[in-house]
Amino acid sequence: MAVARKIKTLLTVNILVFVGIILFSVYCRIQDRSEELIQIGRISDQRLRARNGKVSNLVDRQSILQRLERLEDVVYNQLNGLAKPMGLVEGPGGLGQGGAAATLGEDSHDSEGKYEEYGYNAQLSDRISLDRSIPDYRPKKCKQLTYPEDLPQISVVFIFVNEALSVILRSVHSVVNHTPAHLLKEIILVDDNSDSVELKFNLDQYVNKRYPGLVKIVRNSKREGLIRARIHGWNAATAPVVGFFDAHVEFNTGWAEPILTRMKEDHTRIILPAIDNIKYNTFEVQQYANAAHGYNWGLWCMYIIPPQEWLDKGDETAPIRTPAMIGCSFVVDREYFGEIGLLDPGMEVYGGENIELGMRVWQCGGSMEVLPCARVAHIERTKKPYNNDIDYYAKRNALRAAEVWMDEYKSHVYMAWNIPMNNPGVDFGDVSERLALRKRMQCQSFRWYLEHVYPEMRIYNNTITYGEVRNSKASGYCLDQGSEDDDKAILYPCHGMSSQKQFRYLFCRYVSSATADFLRLTLMVASLPSPFISGQQRTLSPSAGRSPLSDDAVPCAAQRVNSIVPVHGPTSTSPYLDSFFYPSFVFLLFGVYDPCVVPVHYMVFSYAVICYG
Repeated sequence: MAVARKIKTLLTVNILVFVGIILFSVYCRIQDRSEELIQIGRISDQRLRARNGKVSNLVDRQSILQRLERLEDVVYNQLNGLAKPMGLVEGPGGLGQGGAAATLGEDSHDSEGKYEEYGYNAQLSDRISLDRSIPDYRPKKCKQLTYPEDLPQISVVFIFVNEALSVILRSVHSVVNHTPAHLLKEIILVDDNSDSVELKFNLDQYVNKRYPGLVKIVRNSKREGLIRARIHGWNAATAPVVGFFDAHVEFNTGWAEPILTRMKEDHTRIILPAIDNIKYNTFEVQQYANAAHGYNWGLWCMYIIPPQEWLDKGDETAPIRTPAMIGCSFVVDREYFGEIGLLDPGMEVYGGENIELGMRVWQCGGSMEVLPCARVAHIERTKKPYNNDIDYYAKRNALRAAEVWMDEYKSHVYMAWNIPMNNPGVDFGDVSERLALRKRMQCQSFRWYLEHVYPEMRIYNNTITYGEVRNSKASGYCLDQGSEDDDKAILYPCHGMSSQKQFRYLFCRYVSSATADFLRLTLMVASLPSPFISGQQRTLSPSAGRSPLSDDAVPCAAQRVNSIVPVHGPTSTSPYLDSFFYPSFVFLLFGVYDPCVVPVHYMVFSYAVICYG
């Protein structure tokens, strides 16, 4: 019986399997036929739409766009639930859209206080959308370029201290809106111990809800200064490429791809976006011309004309070789930046680090360049947030950089700051570690850097003495630049500011003639009106040096010098002084000839900038 049941069960199972196979085959054929019918229906529908023409397509597109706009409005209404309680605005449109100048009209009751606090119109910034668009100032050819898909990711680091919340968040929104999501690994906000309460609670609350997981906030327990704050940002970054930016910038379309492409090709490059300007009072975005970044002997940065080889190419998209950087934005390979010593942690607060990095990267085998296709707009604030001693820190950091990287040319930096080398009176700290870094990396000399990277830099090799020019008959008066409108030098109460320190930019050049030898001193002034010379303003005569003055020439303003004790340098004995006018310069020749016709006792210098033979 048991065997019979097993046989019966087996036959039943086989019959069921056979029937199932047949049914499945029939079902598949029906499905195939259904698909054919559906496809035929689709083709018929497409043909019908084609017969209806383009009008129907246009209606469909408009309908879709309207739905998307309504959806966008819903999204921004939800997002502004975060922004509105803080007095901020998100979404498209509104004041300043397209980078246009904006004003508050009569509703600007607290704007003066905001200017004083932030160095820009923070009240106006609060009314401008965090998502506003700005003009695309890239050269036209940039828009035709293509870039690899496998680019490295970037960590974007913003440094701030007591910045307006709306300006910080606009920087964040801007980089998110204009960077492909797969390339932007993280945003790091480094708070250098701000005093503002809203930069703690409100900022944290906003970014955590608006950009969860994307934005990190690093807070310094004490005020470190811009330089060390950037180092903290580098420590927190995890992407292979790190970009450092001031927290008052707005990014242009397509800024990241050209930078990351150049970085992928050579990780020893430091890349600078081209800078445009955001006006501090109206937030209008203005285009700046393509430029390299240079500096003077005081190591103050400035824009300079691109090198001639770049101009000769005629390609506005090409990278621009630059000796240094302005400092508001730069991008580095994270690992390489660590290898070359980051920024100098021995520098204090602000200033000089941007020039030092330029010298170091070039002298140690890397390069630095500006990319016109990568553009960032930046607010040039009317005041810095740290303190009133910025000049001191800039001077200290400049001397520190000079001692490490500039070899015999460091004397130019001391002269630029009007400081004696043997007793500068400025403690720039221990530089032994930085000197060891230079030796370990087998870096080039500063002369090599001047010849190959910054040949435009003017060298003053023959300077003998330098210092401010004082009048011994009225010791509280110094030679001063005077009004910029008429470019006439004056005697003015000594104050030690830049208009009198300009006389540090002096150099001597040996001049020989048939009858006498002279040393030429160049002053960046055009004339010297002074009540100590005569009762009226005097304009210097267009003399030719040793040639006697013509009968109708105005008497020269400088006189025979009886006693000269330079501030920095050896003492000269009774040289003769001839002043004459030359386009925007005054050349002073010292020798045996005195063409001046005004009594000699009026201009006797006890502290002077003097060259002598």
